[in-house]
Amino acid sequence: MSYIGVKSKMIQGRIGWLLVLIIFVNLACATSAQSPAPAEATEVRPRNVILFIADGGGIAQLTLGREMAKYLGLRDALYLDAFLSGTVMTHSAKERVTDSASSATAYAAGVKTYNSAISVDTLRQPIPTVVDAAERQGMATGLVATSRITHATPASFSSHVPERWMEQDIAAQQIRKGIDVLFGGGRRFYLPEAAGGSREDGRNLLDEARELGYRVVTDYDELPSIDSTPVIALLEADHLPYVIDREPGKADLATLTRKAIELLSRHEKGFFLMVEGSRVDHASHENDAAAAAREVIDYDEAFKVAIDFARQDGHTVVIATADHETGGLSLGRAALPAETAEGNPSETTYWRSLHGRGVYDWRPGVLADVRASAGRIAARLQDDDADIRSVMAELARVDDLTDEEIAVITDARTKRRLVYVVGEIIARRAVIGWTTDGHTAIDVGLYAFGPGSERLRGVVDNAAIGRFIFDAIGMQPELITLE
Repeated sequence: MSYIGVKSKMIQGRIGWLLVLIIFVNLACATSAQSPAPAEATEVRPRNVILFIADGGGIAQLTLGREMAKYLGLRDALYLDAFLSGTVMTHSAKERVTDSASSATAYAAGVKTYNSAISVDTLRQPIPTVVDAAERQGMATGLVATSRITHATPASFSSHVPERWMEQDIAAQQIRKGIDVLFGGGRRFYLPEAAGGSREDGRNLLDEARELGYRVVTDYDELPSIDSTPVIALLEADHLPYVIDREPGKADLATLTRKAIELLSRHEKGFFLMVEGSRVDHASHENDAAAAAREVIDYDEAFKVAIDFARQDGHTVVIATADHETGGLSLGRAALPAETAEGNPSETTYWRSLHGRGVYDWRPGVLADVRASAGRIAARLQDDDADIRSVMAELARVDDLTDEEIAVITDARTKRRLVYVVGEIIARRAVIGWTTDGHTAIDVGLYAFGPGSERLRGVVDNAAIGRFIFDAIGMQPELITLE
């Protein structure tokens, strides 16, 4: 072979090795972007881990909450804003769009699974959670949620079932898990039907919890007097009320979080606490921007409670994220010109906003004026004797309903779509939009503070956060045998 031929093959070989090296480096970088590096043996681990989950709280929802807080004169930024460190990918093992169960399992167990799974793998086998790990290490554990405590997110940290709607089984597992603090709603899955609950097996789990040593609280007035663990406070039969509908005397998420930290921080070996702002998701499912904004503010105030504690303590890592975005919220939208809408007074034209022009604005003041959730407004409108204009003026602060909107509301009374009609009427005036009443695949925000939080940077996979928490606790899942 000629010198030129040999030289050519050498160059080709080097190029080949160079390409392999480039691919290897790119893969390594991609992996590091999705998975926090393991802690060094000499790194000081946090004593406490607090995980916040804004269910359904995408970037748009947090922007909505921030702008609402500004408009109301509460603050110019969310407390969360100063701790933004990256974003989180939320897809499940089999679907690009996750549900709360699958994503919460990723945070709780560090494993991707199928939608509706509660801390079981894709083979439907139970997998250890960070709560299991914390308890093996002798740490205290707690769960706080504004939903039913048996709902998907808190359930994924406290039980193992193949389907999220198995809430009777979830409740039965929760009281046997050894969790020190359980705060939320969902009392009905702890009580038999004879006692006004939803249990079909006749068991009274609140009585069983008492026998296991739990203090059982069912009234908001009892919260200040709680001074020891274990305690289970189920403050509503179902979810806690929306902030916008909350009656005086009913605790906010910040109060529940403060009490949980007060109780758990007494344990010498530290604690793990998960706090869920559950109803951002519910409001977004209902396309109710006014309710969603207030839920974000409520969640943000609870986050501040944890940050204040962590700064003073010096040994606590606080992580905040979301399980997914809900609703496909947009701030700014297309709208039909007034002359077009008036010239085509039909329901079909009314909902076809994509035929309109983009409006470069949105109006938080419209949402700030709303006095009740879309669900509560819809309940009032469902009464056949209700005066539509009066109800919408009183609760939604909409006093300029068109004849077309009156017709849509009247028609929706028989279609059970009133919640979405109310939400859309308000949304048009606020110049915001929703693309779905379900979830989306949009990345969600990641916020972190405290020992080890520098490892949570960039684009991170949700399961990687679960693995980070295992590492922070110092107990890996493969060392845990589930009973």
